[in-house]
Amino acid sequence: MAKQPPRPGAPRKATTPRKTTTAKPAGSKPSGGKPNAGKPPVAKPSGGRATAAKAPTRPAAAAKRAAGKLATPKPAPAKGAPKAAKSAVKLTPGKAPAGKKKPSGAKRGLTVMVRTGRGRTTASQQWLKRQLNDPYVAAAQAQGWRSRAAFKLIEMDDRYELIKPGMRVLDLGAAPGGWCQVARKRGAGPVVALDLLPVDPIVGVTMLQGDFNDDDMPARLEAALGGKADLVLSDMAPNTTGHNATDHLRIIALAELALDFAVKVLAPGGAFVAKVFQGGSEKQMLAPMKLLFAHVRHAKPPASRKESSELYVVATGFRGGARED
Repeated sequence: MAKQPPRPGAPRKATTPRKTTTAKPAGSKPSGGKPNAGKPPVAKPSGGRATAAKAPTRPAAAAKRAAGKLATPKPAPAKGAPKAAKSAVKLTPGKAPAGKKKPSGAKRGLTVMVRTGRGRTTASQQWLKRQLNDPYVAAAQAQGWRSRAAFKLIEMDDRYELIKPGMRVLDLGAAPGGWCQVARKRGAGPVVALDLLPVDPIVGVTMLQGDFNDDDMPARLEAALGGKADLVLSDMAPNTTGHNATDHLRIIALAELALDFAVKVLAPGGAFVAKVFQGGSEKQMLAPMKLLFAHVRHAKPPASRKESSELYVVATGFRGGARED
């Protein structure tokens, strides 16, 4: 039977609204008063069909793993695989591995640093650092020499055989006395030391304080030696100014004065050793020396620092007679 339209003016029949279900958390009571029996909540999509909700994920753990904060477990080693061998040498900062030899001539393994002190100039600080790290300084202290310069005379004597037992030795500018110690230890005697400054006593050495340019000094030295000298040593050097040309001329002038004095007190066949600086003028000093001595050489012993311009003039076989200018 066909459905007839409502009559005009007749009231419309009320319609019941359609019920919809919404997802509720697990364990909550539904409207009917019955508890949810542990089933996952059901959500009804727009299509009207209910589907089961997916289980929640762990976003915090995934974020940490992506950021690298969560360490990835290392795979377990395979059975029977050999273990990594441990090092047999334990390295300690500042020390060489066991069995490794130190370079020849090295006496100190560590570099000594010097703190900057109040009132200490840069030059004095560099000198102090050089002294503390100098192997010859350490060796001189260990062996009882008064200065590292003792090794210079030792090395020159080993090469040229300057010192012989019983010979008379005169040391000009002897302070602090290292060269006198070497001469006595190698059998020379008597040994006379002359210096403007007082020098601490050394067994078997006669100490004289004064200037070798004094008129009465040759007679005083011959009296102390008991005759003419067989070897005259001069490690004298003037106070440096920092100007290389000036310092060179000053030490050459001092060496020439020492040569003039040595000619007055040397016995025939004697030897003369004096310090000079490189610079050209030392060659002019060799010409008259070759007339007075049989052999004249320049020497730079290993104990002399490489950065230093010092040299030594070694003259042997004194022919006798006065110097002719």
